Amino acid sequence: MKRRDFIGLTAMGVGGLLLSNVPTFGHEIDPARALETVDVALKKRLADVALNAAKSKGATYTDVRIGRYLAQNVFTREKQVQGISTTESYGVGVRVIANGTWGFAATSDVSDKGVAKAAEQAVAIAKANSKLQKEPVQLAPQKGYGEVSWRTPIQKNAFEVPVSEKADLLLAANAAALANGANFVNSALFQINEQKYFASTDGSYIDQDIHRIWPNFTVTAVDKTSGKFKTRDALSAPMGMGYEYLTVKAPTMKGPEGTGLTGYDKYFDMVADAGLAAKQAREKLTAKSVMAGKYDLVLDPNHLGLTIHESVGHPLELDRVLGYEANYAGTSFATLDKWKTKTFPYGSKHVNIFADKVQPGSLGAVGYDDEGVKTKRWDLIKDGVLVNYQATRDQAHIIGEKESHGCSYADNWSSVQFQRMPNVSLAPGKQKLSVDDMIKGVDRGIYIAGRGSYSIDQQRYNFQFGGQLFYEIKGGKIVGPLEDVAYQSNTQEFWNSCAAVCDESDYRMFGSFFDGKGQPSQVSAVSHGSAHTRFNGVNVINTGRKI
Repeated sequence: MKRRDFIGLTAMGVGGLLLSNVPTFGHEIDPARALETVDVALKKRLADVALNAAKSKGATYTDVRIGRYLAQNVFTREKQVQGISTTESYGVGVRVIANGTWGFAATSDVSDKGVAKAAEQAVAIAKANSKLQKEPVQLAPQKGYGEVSWRTPIQKNAFEVPVSEKADLLLAANAAALANGANFVNSALFQINEQKYFASTDGSYIDQDIHRIWPNFTVTAVDKTSGKFKTRDALSAPMGMGYEYLTVKAPTMKGPEGTGLTGYDKYFDMVADAGLAAKQAREKLTAKSVMAGKYDLVLDPNHLGLTIHESVGHPLELDRVLGYEANYAGTSFATLDKWKTKTFPYGSKHVNIFADKVQPGSLGAVGYDDEGVKTKRWDLIKDGVLVNYQATRDQAHIIGEKESHGCSYADNWSSVQFQRMPNVSLAPGKQKLSVDDMIKGVDRGIYIAGRGSYSIDQQRYNFQFGGQLFYEIKGGKIVGPLEDVAYQSNTQEFWNSCAAVCDESDYRMFGSFFDGKGQPSQVSAVSHGSAHTRFNGVNVINTGRKI
């Protein structure tokens, strides 16, 4: 794209971000400034200032997070660039324990004086809070790691790529959609870089450089005669990767016979998917409306990830289980008494769900969490039985654990860290099984791809999920597209209907880039891996039915 054309296309970009409900932090900067870095030696010196100041005021534990948070968003619609934003947020958050109670303070004054003042404020807040504290904070032991670092293993830093090149890619995807029958199309590219430094009185000084990316679009096809319209979103997944996700071709997975779909893993062909999306959106205008009833469902990973997120990830957050989130996000049906039985049947024997913050390419992958805990993998559901939750250092003792699971996170230096969902994934089946072979065993069913609208109750039990694409399965074959599909169930009934999971060769990740929780609300990013999975006898409703 020529510079003059680029400037012309972005002329309407002022306030473009208002067109998208996207969390924003910090202030606008020149994109070139995003490549600047903060000297590690400076961060260590500032951290020591905070640690010493807190100790001098009576803190028995202190951790310091020095964070530089960068975000760049590019938005387009049809042939125009709607908005471009590059933001930076830089500051220090100090968390302490004094008199057995937590205290927290933060500052954007990144000077010795400013950092020391924040540490002293955190101690003062902890002492004030201690008057209301019934029991002292119990921290799981944590060894110090000294001076260590971790980097997302990217091939290409997205912030190094010219904004005009990114806009060209989005506009090319839009053009492909319009050429294949779309009436409208909007696209976006979200990029995050968290430069985080953690230090604590345990003896850790941890420097991390974390990258995430999410290309997305929505195409709309209109039947001008009837006024009906249908949409299809991108089948990308947000990833813990660099710009190579969009440029370095990696193996993809062929979708089920009869769908024309491609399963994207470590590479997303945005232009190809946009062209296919337009054809499929137009196909949906004439697709047969589903007949309500019981069906066997075959769910693709890009769809099932959201169901995992809502019906497993959230209900197994220990703070939710304990009622800490009841005022805002709700509680959980998966209460401690169920877990204590060691036999609670969360799902069938095929259901093995694990948590982690280590999967390469995942949104949750980091070397250490925001409490300085080295990340790992652990089981949540084993052979269908509930075996564990997600816990941080001050929660571990509640479930008899001797160490944190390493899932503490804050979305900004100004936010206090707390328990956030790690990656939560369904392990692939151990027996060789392709999606086509899975479908051959289905007599009356529906294949569902992509995430759609959904609802779930405050205890994460009763739910309803839609999708992007639906295909009827008859006699072991996909016979044509369907529309107006949503399935209803409750968490335990649904996961106990799991009849088969495809093997590891079919495994890939879905993700949530802006997952909200807490008061004040914070966002986090988390991935959910799975292979194609079959669920038998699930209730399907017709969402287009008129009463």
